[in-house]
Amino acid sequence: MGLLDGKTTIVTGAGSGIGKASAKLLAADGATVALVGRRAKVLDEVAHEITAAGGRAIVVPTHIESRDEVADLVRHVWDQAGPVDILVNNAGSASKTRNVRWIPDEEWQQVIDVNLNAVYLLTQAVLPDMLERGSGTIITVSSLSAVNPSLLGGAAYGAAKAAARNFMIYLHNTFSNDGIRATCILPGEVDTPIMNNRPRPPTEGERAGMVHPEDVARAVHLAASLPDRTVISELVIAPRHQRDISADLEVSRWIGAPANLAAAHTADSSPEVAL
Repeated sequence: MGLLDGKTTIVTGAGSGIGKASAKLLAADGATVALVGRRAKVLDEVAHEITAAGGRAIVVPTHIESRDEVADLVRHVWDQAGPVDILVNNAGSASKTRNVRWIPDEEWQQVIDVNLNAVYLLTQAVLPDMLERGSGTIITVSSLSAVNPSLLGGAAYGAAKAAARNFMIYLHNTFSNDGIRATCILPGEVDTPIMNNRPRPPTEGERAGMVHPEDVARAVHLAASLPDRTVISELVIAPRHQRDISADLEVSRWIGAPANLAAAHTADSSPEVAL
């Protein structure tokens, strides 16, 4: 008998990384997991892994920045698996341009939409029923960029993750006595596919020392499976080894800069940090 038997869970960003690892761990402990993301094929593969291991999963491709699609998602999950007991807001996105001097409006808005607005829309969609039943768990995977923002994650990412963290504290302070558990998880660098999009992708050796998706999934599972009388309001999970990120920061500083400035900087840079 699993700790999460009979529970219905939505996990966003479930196609890879932390979302995939979390969905598999929650399903292994008895939850029915709704896998949410944009790529149906990738979600189908995760669902196959879960069902092959004896778990239950449904695939719901969704653009979580859309209010209408979020409403359709929650209705579909209700029809297929019942009311949502656990919401895991995991989907994340960083801008290509890290420096606020150069970031285009559309990049800024896209990061805010995925990392903040989607959390608000999904929470608003499941909260009324959770309050009516007097029970529900909302977990948001933020980032240490929320408390220590830099060029590593970028201006938009740090701002969005900080706002998401603030929103989770708001939920905890406002609805904890109504049966709602709100948890914010703040990981440090995690070895996920999003690392491939960094201005300077980390080396294999650097990745080995990072937090792994399965590590964060264990934190998600803990927050979801503790008795209802308890709540983890915030949890930090970070690499033990603090690596030198100076080269990453210098490269990130000039992505998106006007060509003349970027070229001048490149000419003066060492090979380790040249564009």
